[in-house]
Amino acid sequence: MSSLSWCSWSDITTKSTNPEVGSVAKKRTKRMPMDPVHKEVLRTLRVDLSEQLLVSDGVLPLLYQEDILTAAQVEDILAESTDRKRCLKLLDVLPRRGPNAFGVFLRALDDFAWLRERLLQELRDRTCTGTGTATAPLGAPTSLRGSSSTTEVACGLPDHVAQQVPSERQLSRLASVLGDEWESVAMDLGVSSAALFRCRADNTPCCRDAVLAALLLWRRSQGKNATARRLQQSLRAAGIHSAVLRDVMMA
Repeated sequence: MSSLSWCSWSDITTKSTNPEVGSVAKKRTKRMPMDPVHKEVLRTLRVDLSEQLLVSDGVLPLLYQEDILTAAQVEDILAESTDRKRCLKLLDVLPRRGPNAFGVFLRALDDFAWLRERLLQELRDRTCTGTGTATAPLGAPTSLRGSSSTTEVACGLPDHVAQQVPSERQLSRLASVLGDEWESVAMDLGVSSAALFRCRADNTPCCRDAVLAALLLWRRSQGKNATARRLQQSLRAAGIHSAVLRDVMMA
């Protein structure tokens, strides 16, 4: 084993001598594939993870303990000469380790909370914009699963809220917090350039009123399809965090 491995690895691997654990390992069913969206999230953030994550600091021990990695795979990862190469090796292996691998990997990032948030944000972005349909990751921390629905995990909104048509009061709140990106949001929602010009002209010099006018125009034109979920997609496209709409809808 590489001399760079962490000191407790030999203690952890003693679990393989436990006949009870060995029995569980032998009875392991054939692994299902990792969710394709989870694979894409890992691929997208591969460079960031490899530059910041120290996999030997608590990550590999938990992945081994939860039967995501085998002892041989841990040995192979630790044999790499640098932290970056170890992380890249792990990212090569994880997608082949079944549907629980992504969630357990999130749990293992307790000391790298900012990276876990990046992964979750990427997952939310992909699901909210329609490029994926992943649910809360299997094996993830309970706080990320609980009774949350797919929409809540992905967009920060419970299903019943995501399906609602925002009220004028809620749109007014949103208009109050949107900045210069409001026109991009409105155009993504389908409001025409000519309509935006009228909203600005009719509500000068109050920007908030112009924003509200554009949002109300969208709601009237789309009817029951003018849902919070659809609005969240356009906010995402403009780079606005999901918490903005969540706070507006659930205040």
